Amino acid sequence: MKPQSAFEREPARRVFANELRETRYQFKESEDEKSPTYVLLPSGIRSNRIFIVGTLTEKQRQGDQNVFYRGRVVDPTGTFFIMAGSYQPEAMQQLARIEPPAFVAVVGKPNLYTTPDGTCLVSVRAESISVVDHETRDIWVLDTARETLDRLDAFGTTEDSNKAQEEYGTRPDVYRKIVYDALSQVQL
Repeated sequence: MKPQSAFEREPARRVFANELRETRYQFKESEDEKSPTYVLLPSGIRSNRIFIVGTLTEKQRQGDQNVFYRGRVVDPTGTFFIMAGSYQPEAMQQLARIEPPAFVAVVGKPNLYTTPDGTCLVSVRAESISVVDHETRDIWVLDTARETLDRLDAFGTTEDSNKAQEEYGTRPDVYRKIVYDALSQVQL
């Protein structure tokens, strides 16, 4: 029997950029400050960590005292905006060493920020980032497509998917098309 640890990480969900970009609903299950913050993905699942793979197309070092890096990672459906700073020193050092363009795998926490004009911006605070090859990117696309389709098949049967329908008015057919368009770019 596996011993239960006091701290178990949430699974990192695979999500395409197009779906993450549409994410607008963020919540905590309790008032405890250590309670995880979740986003509700439009395909109907909560996540406080995500796993993405794509092409790092650019990065920028910012700040003088509090140095951090911002980057853009592109998958077949769009762009993820990532960042790593002093609270993620390992990810920041990894990102600092990678020269774009490069295929990268990133595990991180999705962050929502609403601008004063009401625009919602979504970024990923990287926990780890590493260079991968084209085949790894294609396998990620296949796995992410499968997981997204599984969520869409279960849509309307779970509390999270019902909440996603309420928050986003999700149309599963739209996300299925996004998945199939992403699959058309795989070269396995």
